[in-house]
Amino acid sequence: MTDRDRLAQRFEAHREHLRAVALRMLGSTHEADDAVQEAWLRLNRADAAAVDNLGGWLTTVVARVCLDMLRARARRPEVLPGAAPDPEAVTSPEDEVLLADSVGLALLVVLDTLAPAERLAFVLHDMFGVPFDQIAPIVERSPDATRQLASRARRRVQRVGASPGSPKDHHAQLVKAFQAASREGNFEALLALLDPDAEFRADTADLPPRAPRPVRGAAGVADVFCGGVLGAQLALIDGELGLTWAPGGKPRVVFAFSTDGERVTAIDLIADPDHVASLEVALVPG
Repeated sequence: MTDRDRLAQRFEAHREHLRAVALRMLGSTHEADDAVQEAWLRLNRADAAAVDNLGGWLTTVVARVCLDMLRARARRPEVLPGAAPDPEAVTSPEDEVLLADSVGLALLVVLDTLAPAERLAFVLHDMFGVPFDQIAPIVERSPDATRQLASRARRRVQRVGASPGSPKDHHAQLVKAFQAASREGNFEALLALLDPDAEFRADTADLPPRAPRPVRGAAGVADVFCGGVLGAQLALIDGELGLTWAPGGKPRVVFAFSTDGERVTAIDLIADPDHVASLEVALVPG
């Protein structure tokens, strides 16, 4: 066995852990695999014999790579409503099932609203038990400041109550599925997601004459949304996942969803500027 083969064998022993870290950091299996591959390339360029704790070294490398990817993601120009999504950024249904099972979809949604350094500190410390004094050099802060980053992230997660299998998680899955079915123009899928007595309630005061009006019944609501939210993006609305139209990153119209854990029971379109301004709306990247 060559030295490279032995190094590859040692790396493979840590691959599952590294991928788990990257998945929770990035929320994308495609990007997580890229981060793990980059760690392997950096290991090949390093003096592996001088590394005392290979697992810790690799975790640090993956964390740094993920932090760079998150920061690059945050710097991307905003995608205009209705624009085609970046194929490289799209997560497949199979990937979403994997992520939802291992983390909880609602938690992933909350993590997407955190600043990159907050997300890294929370994931490494709270999910993988990495001490703050080891995380601090990665985010270029003191251990105390790093502890504060994780604390802020933890408060947001606790406020939303995003744990796998929780009502919040079921709600998030329904909203994401509804958004996907609407964008695809899949009327049958929308019907399956809606309660038979579902309502669409619109704040008509500030809507143009051709805007949709209140509707009751799954078929009518499905007809309103079939292909009708192409420009809307996911957002946390007072801690609940919903949709918003936010040109220039400023929410102008909000779609607040009510669910019973199995189906969507009501959708409220909120367009009154004062009402929208009174809501805590956090856009979810992607």
